Amino acid sequence: MNIIRLATSSVNQVPLDWKGNLERLGDCIKAARGEGAAMLCLPELAITGYGCEDLFLARATADIALDQLQKLMAETEGMAVAVGLPLWHHNAVYNVVALVIDRALVGFYAKQNLAGDGLHYEPRWFRPWPPGLATVTEVGGISVPLGDICFDVGGVRIGFEVCEDAWVADRPGREHTKIGVDVILNPSASHFAFGKQEIREQFVQEGSRAFGVAYVYANLLGNEAGRIIYDGGSMIATGGRLVASGPRFSFRESTVTCAVVDLDINRLSQARTAGRDLDPGHHGVVQVPFEWPDEMGPTLADPPLKWTKEDEFTHALALGLFDYMRKSRSNGFVVSLSGGADSAAVACLVYLMRVLAVRELGEERFAGDLDYFPEALDMKKLLLCVYQATANSGDVTENAAAELAAALGAEFASWDVQPAVDHYIALAEGTIGRKLDWETDDITLQNIQARVRAPGIWMQANIRNGLLLATSNRSEAAVGYATMDGDTCGGLSPIAGIDKDFLRRWLRWLETEGSEMVPKIPALAVVNVQQPTAELRPAEEEQTDEGDLMPYPILDAIERIAIRDKKSPAEVMQLIRHRFPEYPVETVKAWVVRFFRLWSRNQWKRERYAPSFHLDDENLDPKTWCRFPILSSGFEEELEKL
Repeated sequence: MNIIRLATSSVNQVPLDWKGNLERLGDCIKAARGEGAAMLCLPELAITGYGCEDLFLARATADIALDQLQKLMAETEGMAVAVGLPLWHHNAVYNVVALVIDRALVGFYAKQNLAGDGLHYEPRWFRPWPPGLATVTEVGGISVPLGDICFDVGGVRIGFEVCEDAWVADRPGREHTKIGVDVILNPSASHFAFGKQEIREQFVQEGSRAFGVAYVYANLLGNEAGRIIYDGGSMIATGGRLVASGPRFSFRESTVTCAVVDLDINRLSQARTAGRDLDPGHHGVVQVPFEWPDEMGPTLADPPLKWTKEDEFTHALALGLFDYMRKSRSNGFVVSLSGGADSAAVACLVYLMRVLAVRELGEERFAGDLDYFPEALDMKKLLLCVYQATANSGDVTENAAAELAAALGAEFASWDVQPAVDHYIALAEGTIGRKLDWETDDITLQNIQARVRAPGIWMQANIRNGLLLATSNRSEAAVGYATMDGDTCGGLSPIAGIDKDFLRRWLRWLETEGSEMVPKIPALAVVNVQQPTAELRPAEEEQTDEGDLMPYPILDAIERIAIRDKKSPAEVMQLIRHRFPEYPVETVKAWVVRFFRLWSRNQWKRERYAPSFHLDDENLDPKTWCRFPILSSGFEEELEKL
C-alpha cells in the first residue's frame, strides 16, 4: 500500500526498571494498535532507560534487555515496531534499534554518531557504528542483521537516524535516500533545554523534505533518572510539513501520536530531485514480507503549540519535581521558606506541579500515580514551609512567607532559631577566649545563622519522609554566594540551573500575567516588592545580595561570557563595558575581578550541591556539564594584567 498510518511515542521510563519499562512499552503498542497504526517508533534505549550510566558496560544489562525484547515481540502481531536497547557484539557495546515485524526480530540498526558533549557520555559506554558497514550478530542462536542497514518491509523502505544522527551535518538519512527509503524512524533520548523543540521541529521537517520521506521522531518523557528532564514532543512530518505533534511535558507515563501519510507523494518528490544520488545495488537492505492495511487519505495537522520560556520553565520543573517525588517514593516536599525570591519560587513550583498534574491526570489518576502516599492530594501534606527567624530577620520577610504559604495552601510553621545561634556563638567564644563581633567575624556570624537552620528542617523531612528542597540558584552557585550545609542543604536543588535575573522576571510574570497554561499567583506581590537579601547582617546595615556582589543582570552576563563562552577576564571586561556603558569603568573592572576570584575559589561548593535539573547550555553542574578544577591559580596573572 502507498498510504499508511504511522505512530510515534513518548515514554517515561526508569533505568533498569525491567517490569515497568516493558509494561509502558506494551501500553504504547496497544495504544498504537488501537489507533489503527501499522508502524510504531519507540524511543532510544527505551527498554533499559537512557540513564543507566556505567551499567551499560555490564553484560547483564544487555542480556536482560534482549530477554525483554523477546517478551515485547509477542505484542507486535500485525505491526512494525522499532525500539532502542544496548547490544553486545564482538566485546563492544552498541546503541541499537531493533526492528520487529509481526512478532519477528528482523534486524538491528546501530547508531553512528554518539552524543559526547555536555551532559552526554555515550562514547564512554558505546562504540560508534561505521557508516556503510553491515554484518550479522547472534541472538538466541539465530543470525540477525546488524549495522548500517535499511529494511524493505512489504514494499515500504525504512531507514533510521538515532537522535544525534540527525543533529550532525552528514546525516545518515542522506545515504538512505540513495536507495529510495520511504520512512525514516528516529528513536531519540533528547533532553529538555530552553528553545530546543524548535530545533527538533526544524530537522524533522527538513529531513522529511530533503530526503523525500515520512519522518517519525520519538522521544523519552519526564525525569527519567534524576537530573535530566525529557519533554516528549514526538513528531511526524512528511514533505517538509509536520502532520502530527505529540504533547510536551505530559504527566502521563506514555503518549502515542499518529498520522496517515501518502508515500507516493514523497516518491514523486524523490523522482523529481535531479541531484539525488542513487545506489540501487546497496547491500544493506533487509527484505521482509508484510501486508500493510488499507488506509484513507493523509493527515492534515494544526501547527504545533508555541511555548514561551516562562511556560517551558514552569512545565519542565513541575514535571521534574513530580517524577522525582514519585520515583524516590517521597511523601511530598519540605522548604525552608525565607520570604525571599528563591525559596518562594521553589514553593510555587511545588504548587504548580500539583495544579498542572491534576489538570492533566485528574485527581483520581494523580492519587493513583502516588499510591504509596495516600494524602498526596492534600496540599498541606504535599508541602511544608518553615520560616526560621534569627535576630536579623524582619517582619517583612516573615509576613511574606506566611502569606505565600497560605495562598499556596501549604502547611506553615514559624520558628525562632536565635537561641540555637546564641548557643553556638557561646561555644565558639568559650573556645577562642574572646567575643565574636561583626567587624572581625562577619562571615562567621552570617554562616552560623544559615547553618543553624539546617538540622531542624532536615528533621521535618525525616519525620514526613519528605524531600527537602534546597533553594540556591545558578547565579549564587557561580560565585559561591551560599552557605554550605545552610541554604544549600537538601536532597534536590531544583532551581540551581537557572539564573537569578530570569528567576525574578519569572516571579513577576507569575504574579501578574501567567498564561493559558500556567495560572497566576498574585500572592507573590509580597515577595516581588522586596530587594533580594540574605538577611544575615544586622538590619541597620541594609544588606542586599546585589550590594554584596553586583547587580544580578551584570553577574549573569559575566557568567555567560566567562563560563559558557570561555572568554578571558580581559575579553569579559571589554564585552561588559560595551553592554553596560552606564557604569564607570573602574566599577565594571571591580565586578569582573570579583566574579573570577569568587568563581575560582568556590568550585568545591558547586561540587557539593544537591542534584539539580538541566535546563540549558549555561548549566554549572560539574557532574554533568561544566568542569573546573577545585584548586587553581584563580586567573591570578590574567587579573593582574586587567
